[in-house]
Amino acid sequence: MKLSFLYLIILAIFSVSSITLNAQSYEDMIAKSYEYVDNNDLFAAEETLKAAMRLEPANRYNYALLTNLGTVQRRQGKFDDAVISYTAALSQQPKSDLILRNRAETYAEMGKTENALLDYETLLSINPLDEDALYNRGLLYIQTENFLLAEADFERVLELNPETEKGRMGFAILEKVRRNYSESEIIFNYLIDKNPRNWRLYEERAELYFLMDKKGRAMSDLNKVFAEVAEPSAELYVLRGRVKLAQYEKESAAIDFKKAQELGYDAETIATLLKQSF
Repeated sequence: MKLSFLYLIILAIFSVSSITLNAQSYEDMIAKSYEYVDNNDLFAAEETLKAAMRLEPANRYNYALLTNLGTVQRRQGKFDDAVISYTAALSQQPKSDLILRNRAETYAEMGKTENALLDYETLLSINPLDEDALYNRGLLYIQTENFLLAEADFERVLELNPETEKGRMGFAILEKVRRNYSESEIIFNYLIDKNPRNWRLYEERAELYFLMDKKGRAMSDLNKVFAEVAEPSAELYVLRGRVKLAQYEKESAAIDFKKAQELGYDAETIATLLKQSF
């Protein structure tokens, strides 16, 4: 997950409950919150940002603290709280590219596709040349099976920047979902040849190979990703587990499925997959 914090010249933090709040200033608390984030103590960062805003509820920089609070909550999987924080920040900065983007990404992670689409519409009304917003909206259109709209967004990305990977990657994912596997493979091979260290491309191609029943190639791509990515996602563990299951490596597949569940993957889906592993 991308960290999209708003950094101020002033900084901050504290810690409620178990962390003693001394006579710290608003600026001290902000500085401390960044330290907690750097140390991955997200609970302390969250509580410190709240304390800073309680100390100065009318401070004009609170929109930045609310944004950072939303991102800290999002990293903890507190998606509803994150949306509330981002929405409060937007009430102060309604045209903020960063805040709108963060809330759109959070809605997408929650499966609230229509809400995410609305935020991307707003982003694009502010800046019609926003390649990231076009690309991400295109991916959401794929999820809703609005393939023509997705295609239009990816074409627009390539018009704006013919050298970008995003437009081509969007088309590769689109063709995969349309089951035009050969076309999708050609695009992925081209992109990986140009950028052999983009591990997201290998992940997407691994899924494609799995769908094409090329299990060995799928596992080869996944092995590259797991060797290079510091924190594999739940989705990666599920995909590798599915490939292992297809290769009759049921015990190893079950380990991957359980790891995915630990990382927050849908419990009902994992339960179904685990039944297939025994």
